[in-house]
Amino acid sequence: MHIADGILPASVALGGYAAAGGLTWLSLNRIKSKYKNPRAMIPQASLLTAAFFAASLIHIPVPPTSVHLILSGLMGIVLGWFAFPAILVGLFFQAVMFQHGGLTTMGINACLIGLSSLFAGALFHIRCYFGSGSRAINGILSFSGSFLAIALGALAAALLLIYTIPAQLDVAAERAAIITLAAAHLPIALLEGVFTALVVIFLLRVKPELLEMEER
Repeated sequence: MHIADGILPASVALGGYAAAGGLTWLSLNRIKSKYKNPRAMIPQASLLTAAFFAASLIHIPVPPTSVHLILSGLMGIVLGWFAFPAILVGLFFQAVMFQHGGLTTMGINACLIGLSSLFAGALFHIRCYFGSGSRAINGILSFSGSFLAIALGALAAALLLIYTIPAQLDVAAERAAIITLAAAHLPIALLEGVFTALVVIFLLRVKPELLEMEER
């Protein structure tokens, strides 16, 4: 899901930055209006940003390629609107320190991962309509949100890459490689879904206020 430098046309990369800027502005405004004391969430956001940053270094072989943990679903569920700026910061340090992703594609990568993270958070918090105290509902929604965050992000990245394949390349071969790479994210989606569900159930037992998106 991390698209590297030099793959996308300049117009698409610039469009990604414009979209990421708009989403960052929206997220910061939502944070300002939603939380009485946004600074109280900074340690929590910093911790998950560090986890997101470190997760990219854990590569899991999925023949014929390898993929890595992302944790976008967990970030969206725990951080809410803080997730998008946290992911943007994590992507910047990944690109600068380890050349993972790229600076020119950081806007696109932020949109791909950040939007799916926000989706996971929104999906999880419909639990209030089903009874937020139900362990089964919390587990199902957190698993579903995390799974779909990875799956939809990988699908969006694959479609973007397919529709921007340069004409001078072997389009059929490139398309097959992109589809294979996207499919390789399904095991990661399942793994992250299970991991996120376990973390959420644990947090609801020991510190449920971390998952409450009410004004603080």
